[in-house]
Amino acid sequence: MPEDKPVIVDTNIITSALLKKQTAFMEVLLNAPQKFYLCERGIVEIFNHKEKLVACSALTQSELAQFYHLLLTKVNVFKEELISIGNWRAAHELCKEVDETDTPFVALTFELDGLLWTGDKILKAGLKQKGFDKFFMLPDQRAPEEKA
Repeated sequence: MPEDKPVIVDTNIITSALLKKQTAFMEVLLNAPQKFYLCERGIVEIFNHKEKLVACSALTQSELAQFYHLLLTKVNVFKEELISIGNWRAAHELCKEVDETDTPFVALTFELDGLLWTGDKILKAGLKQKGFDKFFMLPDQRAPEEKA
């Protein structure tokens, strides 16, 4: 997996990392050499779904807040207003028939020439169908021919 490419983290990865004390997602976010980025929208999404996250998580509310704070110290929050209009348009074109709410994550992937880390299989399939292939995956998620 390319260590020099920035990794744009979709909200569902952050959510998955917060479900219990030890997850592969949390391990990667805390220890991998890549730089991780989250759109401002991701913080809003997590806030909007915090009650559901507390209900589904194996963590106490206090532990959840602690882990979320830890994650935010490891993930760079990117101001969406700094993404160029061209990258917004390109991302919207790719996302409009798949899931428009993911446009900021794809736009940031273009802006930083990075890799998108998402657990959304429908989004991934829809983007692949349109020729987008800039995905970050855990080593055990890669196709057999990609594994070292």
